[in-house]
Amino acid sequence: MLKYIGGVIILVILAVAGYYVWMFIQQAPTEEENTSTPQPTQMATTTYATTTLSLVYPSEFILDENYAYEGVPNKPIPGVKFTIPLGMATGTNLSSFDTGLSVESLPRAQRCTGDIYILENVRANELVENGTTYSLATTSGAGAGNLYEEHVYALADSSPCTAIRYFIHSTNIGNYLPAPGTDGQAGEPGAVREFDKNALLTIFDEIRHSLLLNP
Repeated sequence: MLKYIGGVIILVILAVAGYYVWMFIQQAPTEEENTSTPQPTQMATTTYATTTLSLVYPSEFILDENYAYEGVPNKPIPGVKFTIPLGMATGTNLSSFDTGLSVESLPRAQRCTGDIYILENVRANELVENGTTYSLATTSGAGAGNLYEEHVYALADSSPCTAIRYFIHSTNIGNYLPAPGTDGQAGEPGAVREFDKNALLTIFDEIRHSLLLNP
C-alpha cells in the first residue's frame, strides 16, 4: 500500500514538473524572435494638396511652400519642400538644416529629364517603379567637412515638367569622437553615430510614391 501511495506521489510530482516545463517552453522567445530586428514605429502622416498636386508626408516634417532650389546660379527652381525634423538628425551626422524632399517644376522644359535640375553635367537614366517612369539623375559633393547628395526623379511624362528632389546634407563622421559602445574614447562629449541612410531613403521613397499630379 505504501509503495502504491509513493508511486502515485511520484507520478503527481512528475506531472506537475512536466506542466511547468511545458509552460516555460511555450512562453520563452524563440531564437528567431531574439535576433530579429525591431520593426520601426509607424510615423504619423499629413496630406499636402494644391490644385496641381497632392502627396502624403510625415507630420513632423517642416513644410516650406515658398521654397526655391538655388543650386543652379541665376536659375531658381520654384517648388515646395519638406525638411526633416530636428529629432531625426539629433545624435547623428545628418543635418536637419536643409535635408529633405522637394517637388519642383520647370514649365518651359522641352524634355522632362532629371539632369536639367542639376548644375553638374550628369547623365539621367530611366527608372520605372510602380508603373511610373522617372528620369533619375544623381550628384554628390563635399566641402569643409560637409557632404551633399542629391537624387532627382523627374516624371518623364509630366507637363509641366515636375521632379522630386532628395537633398541629403551630412557631415564627415570621421570628424567626431567615437559613439558610445565603439572602440576609442567611447562616451566622450560630442560623440555621434552615422545616420541611417537606408531608413532616410525609405521615408523619401514613400513620399515620392504618394505623389499625384492633378490633370
